Amino acid sequence: MRFEKLGKTILMSTLLAGVLAGCSTGGNESKENVKSTLKVMHYDERSFYQQYGMLFSTLYPNIEIEVISTQGVYQEGKDYRESMKEFIEKEKPDVLMIDAEQYSTMAGEGKLYNLESFIKKDKFDLEGIAPGIIDYIKQQSDGILYGLAPEFYSQAIYYNKDLFAKHGVTLPKDRMSWEEVLQLAARFPTTGSKEDRVYGFKAGYQTSLYYFGLSIGTSQGLSYINPTTMQMMINSDSWKRVFEMADKAIKSGSLYIEDPNQNGGGGSYEEYLLRDAFIGGKVAMVMEGNYLMNQIKEAKNVLKEGKGVQNWDVVTVPVNPQAPDESTGMSLSQIFAIDAKTANADAAWQFVSYINGDDFARVTSKLQNGGFPSRTKYLESAEGIHMEAFYSLKPAQNNMYKGFDKIPQQFHMKYEPLTQQEFQKVTDGKATISEALDTLQAKGQQLLTEESKNAEKAKPAEGEASPSASGSANSGAASTSVSAE
Repeated sequence: MRFEKLGKTILMSTLLAGVLAGCSTGGNESKENVKSTLKVMHYDERSFYQQYGMLFSTLYPNIEIEVISTQGVYQEGKDYRESMKEFIEKEKPDVLMIDAEQYSTMAGEGKLYNLESFIKKDKFDLEGIAPGIIDYIKQQSDGILYGLAPEFYSQAIYYNKDLFAKHGVTLPKDRMSWEEVLQLAARFPTTGSKEDRVYGFKAGYQTSLYYFGLSIGTSQGLSYINPTTMQMMINSDSWKRVFEMADKAIKSGSLYIEDPNQNGGGGSYEEYLLRDAFIGGKVAMVMEGNYLMNQIKEAKNVLKEGKGVQNWDVVTVPVNPQAPDESTGMSLSQIFAIDAKTANADAAWQFVSYINGDDFARVTSKLQNGGFPSRTKYLESAEGIHMEAFYSLKPAQNNMYKGFDKIPQQFHMKYEPLTQQEFQKVTDGKATISEALDTLQAKGQQLLTEESKNAEKAKPAEGEASPSASGSANSGAASTSVSAE
């Protein structure tokens, strides 16, 4: 742990040196003598300075940052989004760090500063940012740009070229559907012991029938609840097709199922790396983020010659054929925007433009924090990897969690065991998928109706100050979404 902290300190010092060397002639010099205090909203002060503040303060010493921490916003039994709204109104941060749903709401209410005048005046380069990111942000705010995102999170399908060549299977390509991916995986042999055989595809860590089907359905834009009408929709034809596809793939034996009892500890570091199914050459394809890329690079440095995956590349995650240029595998965790009523618009823009600018992306692109810089020229791979797979699609609005803050928390807690119970019957051959979905539709609807009534009764009488008890504790993590099927 001590060495890890020392390494981070050395890395940050190196980054600061790079900033000073490469950015000493940066823009906004006409403002450099104007002293101001900027209130910036972030998770907490320490993480803010590690990620943004140290670099920015080095270049702009006359702008004093006051970090407005969101740590205490969530309160048990209170709607998270309502709490966040109250927090912003009370603290009045100049720079807002918000998710896409909050961004869309605040833009629609006229609470965000239009950035386009600043962008035009400073000739701020938008061309270097992944087009899908800019398009997505504008899509949330009627075509006007009120915010920018310095990084994004994305997944891709990694594939082992040697395994495809060995078994004579056609290489994967961008924008495949789930059906195409699973058909490709099924072309690999399913014979041999678990220790010695090869698997076509590893979908993730939750490969039970229900969760696998749920992940496929999410990418197809499906939802199993209409939160406006409080109606279940789990027994639709679309959901039936999705779960039948997932069931067929699992029964084919082509999917690698993670062993939950596998001991992750002990052994050498080399053994630890080889335990990864893709690095160890056990799976031909796997869907992962940039974490795996870093592990593969580490493995090449550590493993003996010839061990571990040697020839690999990536293609885009499976897409919805009806929206082949979008992906739920790509997302923006945070958008930085400026409060429309701020008295420090110029200083706020200096901060927002800097952390979304070329210099910041260049200096921080080597930091491994799970995300990618939005400026795509810093995503180039020395190994010639098809990095465009991570950003060529634009984020899709995730339908699965639309309006989940309206759904009583108790419903989710009681519905989850029902899904496991009914789909275990399918796995055991005691029920068909249609029967399981019909049962979940009926029992889920009854449960949803009951919990909605209970939540309504628990609301305070009109005019009382106490918060609504019907908000979902999970609403803060809900993704931006569109209409259901």
